[in-house]
Amino acid sequence: MAKILFVMTGADQWTLADGSKHRTGYWAEEAVAPYEAFKAAGHEVAVATPGGVVPPVDPGSLSADANGGPEQAARIKDVVDTAAEFRSPLALTGVRLDDYDAVYVPGGHGPMEDLAVDADSGRILTRAVERGMPVGVVCHGPAALLAAVREDGTNAYGGYRITAFTNAEEQLAGSADKAKWLLQDRLTEVGVKVEVGAPWAPHVEVDRNVVTGQNPASSAPLAAELLKKLA
Repeated sequence: MAKILFVMTGADQWTLADGSKHRTGYWAEEAVAPYEAFKAAGHEVAVATPGGVVPPVDPGSLSADANGGPEQAARIKDVVDTAAEFRSPLALTGVRLDDYDAVYVPGGHGPMEDLAVDADSGRILTRAVERGMPVGVVCHGPAALLAAVREDGTNAYGGYRITAFTNAEEQLAGSADKAKWLLQDRLTEVGVKVEVGAPWAPHVEVDRNVVTGQNPASSAPLAAELLKKLA
């Protein structure tokens, strides 16, 4: 049995280019689908956030439209509301990476607000990739990779082939023109190789120990690939 650390956002607002705040958090499916897959495989999950705050769920991710209908939306919400790990997170600053076998970062715009600049998250993700530990990141979760900076100033994921929520998807979602910065652009700037798939379609990239997914639909396929690395 492996122990998987979920590094999750503590931000419930995303600051836009004009200074206004947009309600956000983590995207429910991106946390729930891997959570269920890992637990079903017999693994243990622990959650850590900045300051140990309970990770806020993006209310938009609980809608029927976001989940393919009201029945699935209700099921996802039930996991969000009842999973003990989501209700009692650790503080990132106290996490000992030696206690875990893999790291996973779900998305939502929340990580663009806090994990992108969080030193503790960056430390964990830097050490994880350098140790060859399986690392899974999906959608806007790769914003957390921006804080994974070595002492020499280089990004620990520079040169890795990943995928993430794309500029095209941000445009289609109506957020691109409001954002301070776009995730695909910023990752490219720090030397990460971002592979782009069709908008909204499942797309997973595997490069060495790093497994990434482009969007919410990629969450379950990403979890399946990460499980292979824990076998």
